[in-house]
Amino acid sequence: MLAHPQVMGILNVTPDSFSDGGQFLSLNTALQQAERLITAGANIIDIGGESTRPLAPPVSVTEELDRVIPVLEKIRQEWPVLISVDTNKAEVMREAIAAGADIINDVKALRNEGSLAAVSTSNKVRICLMHMQGEPRTMQQNPHYDNVVNDVKTFLLERVQTCLAAGISPNRLWLDPGFGFGKTVEHNLLLLKHLSTLTQLGYPVVVGVSRKSLLGHLLNKPVTERLYGSLALAVLAVSQGVQIIRTHDVAATVDALKVTHAVLQPIDKI
Repeated sequence: MLAHPQVMGILNVTPDSFSDGGQFLSLNTALQQAERLITAGANIIDIGGESTRPLAPPVSVTEELDRVIPVLEKIRQEWPVLISVDTNKAEVMREAIAAGADIINDVKALRNEGSLAAVSTSNKVRICLMHMQGEPRTMQQNPHYDNVVNDVKTFLLERVQTCLAAGISPNRLWLDPGFGFGKTVEHNLLLLKHLSTLTQLGYPVVVGVSRKSLLGHLLNKPVTERLYGSLALAVLAVSQGVQIIRTHDVAATVDALKVTHAVLQPIDKI
C-alpha cells in the first residue's frame, strides 16, 4: 500500500517572509495559526524564525531563538503533532531539539559549522536536507547548472553520505530539491518534471512550492491568488512519489492529496 502523503503546514514567525510575514509574530497569533493548521489536517507544523526569501536580512541567533522556542514549546504542550524547525543555525537546532522538535529543516543541508554535531545530539530527530545554490540573499542572481536535475541529485546524495559518515541513520533523512532557491523558472520546471529521479533514491522527498514566484511567473498573479497553481504542483509532485508537501494552504492541500492518493492506490485498497 502506498504511504499517504503528509502535509507540512508553514508557520512563519517572522516579520518579512514573502507570503505571510508579520502575521504570526506574537506568541498568541502563532498558536492560533498552529491550531488552524492542525485542525485543517496538517501532520507537521514547520516553524520558521528567519526569512530565506531573496534579499531578506539575516537574523541573530538570539532573535531567532526568541521567535521560535516559545512557539515550539507551547505547540509541544498542546497538540500531538510533529514539529519541524526551519533553521540553518547550529545553536537553534540544538535548542529546538532540546525543546522537543521532531524535524530539523535546513536550507543549507547541514553545511554550516556545527550543524552536523547539533543534530547528532538526538538519535531520533529527522533531518530535511535541502538543495540551495548560493546564499538566500543572492541566490536568484543568475543561477547556473550544467544539468539541474543531475546537479541537485548529486548534491543531495553527497549530503546524505556526509550524514551517514557522521553516524546519522538513513531513516532519519529527508530530501528537498529546494524549489525557488537559486533556480530559474526553467530550472524549477525541469525539477518538477523529473521529481521521480529523487523519489527513487529511497528517501522521503519534501516539496515546497506553495505560493512561490514560479507560480507568479506562470500565472501572472500575486501571492494571494496562487492557491490553485500550488495545488496543481502538489498533485503533480505526489503523483511522482513525493511524500511530504509543505504548504501555507493546508485544508485545500489535504483534500487534493486525499483524492490523488485514492487514485494512485491499488483499487482494492481504497
